[in-house]
Amino acid sequence: MICSRNIQLALTVLLFGVGIATVTDLQLNLLGSVLSMFAIVTTCIAQIMTNTIQKKFKVSSTQLLYQSCPYQSITLFIVGPFLDWLLTNQNVFAFNYTQNVVAFIVLSCLISVSVNFSTFLVIGKTSPVTYQVLGHLKTCLVLAFGYVLLRDPFSWRNILGIVIAMLGMILYSYCCSIESQQKSIEAASLLSQVNESETDPLINVEKGSGNLPDSVVAQAPSWNSSKDQHV
Repeated sequence: MICSRNIQLALTVLLFGVGIATVTDLQLNLLGSVLSMFAIVTTCIAQIMTNTIQKKFKVSSTQLLYQSCPYQSITLFIVGPFLDWLLTNQNVFAFNYTQNVVAFIVLSCLISVSVNFSTFLVIGKTSPVTYQVLGHLKTCLVLAFGYVLLRDPFSWRNILGIVIAMLGMILYSYCCSIESQQKSIEAASLLSQVNESETDPLINVEKGSGNLPDSVVAQAPSWNSSKDQHV
C-alpha cells in the first residue's frame, strides 16, 4: 500500500498526538533499542504478510488463523523460555503453577486467540496501516477510560495528546474516503470506455459509417456443390 501525502500528513499528526499522550518517562539503552527495532520490523512483516496472503489466496481470517496458530505456538514454546531466562535470569519451568495461575494463563490464551482473530479480520478487510490507526484509537480509549473509571492521574498533556491523535484519525479517515471515491470513479470511467470501444464497431455498421472487422463478422458456411450432387 502506497500512502499519499495527505495520508502521510494525517499519520504524522496521529503519531505526534499519541506520543504526547503516552510518553511520560523516556529512557534509552542499547538492549531496549535493539529489541524495539526487532519488534517493529517483525510486526510490520507479519501484518503485511497477513494482508498479502488473505488477498492472494482468497482465504478468510478464520482459515489463516487456523493454519498459522500451530506454528506460532511451537515458535513461542521454543523461543519463549530462552528469552525469559536471558532477560530475567529465571527459569519459567521452575515457577510454582497454582490453580489460579493456570486459570489466568488459560484466560490469557483465550484472549490472545480473540486478539489474533480480530487482527486478521481487520487487516484482511482493510490494510495494515488502518489496523495500526485502530490500535492507536484503542490506546487513547484506554487512557480515557482509565481516568474516568479508575481515576488514574491525568494531565493537560494527556488531554492535548488525545485530542491531536483523534484529529489525526479523523484526517486519515477523510483522506482514505476521498481516495476510495476517486478510485471508484476512475474504475467506472475506465469500464465505460472499455464498453464503448467494444460496441463502437457495431454502432458504426448500423449507421453505415463503416464495416465490421473480421473478428466480428461470422464466417458464412461455403456451398459444397460436390456434396449436394451426391445427395
